[in-house]
Amino acid sequence: QVQLVESGGGLVQAGGSLDLSCVPNGSILRVYTVAWYRQAPGQQRELVAQITRELVTNYQDSVKGRFTISRDNVRNIAYLRMNSLKPEDTAVYYCTADVQATGQEGYRTYWGQGTQVTVSS
Repeated sequence: QVQLVESGGGLVQAGGSLDLSCVPNGSILRVYTVAWYRQAPGQQRELVAQITRELVTNYQDSVKGRFTISRDNVRNIAYLRMNSLKPEDTAVYYCTADVQATGQEGYRTYWGQGTQVTVSS
């Protein structure tokens, strides 16, 4: 059984920064693509950024130049550095990862429980 645990959310003023982290727990053989999604109240969940195992990244246009996704392939930890935060960045942020567990053929996609990010104006 694999679980993704996010941390680092909180309340910050506009223009501030926050760092999110995503740690998979369980018997893990390999972590492939990791992504961060967010969901604001009354809105659909949307992709914020993703990073492949080969460190190829992709960002939503609204966060380009402000957010940075990264990962540590040895410790299997993924990060989201958020700078110049805006009130419209307020949402629950979710980590998702394609994980091959020990003894498992292929990978499955797992989701974390989410962490709240609130940006005040």
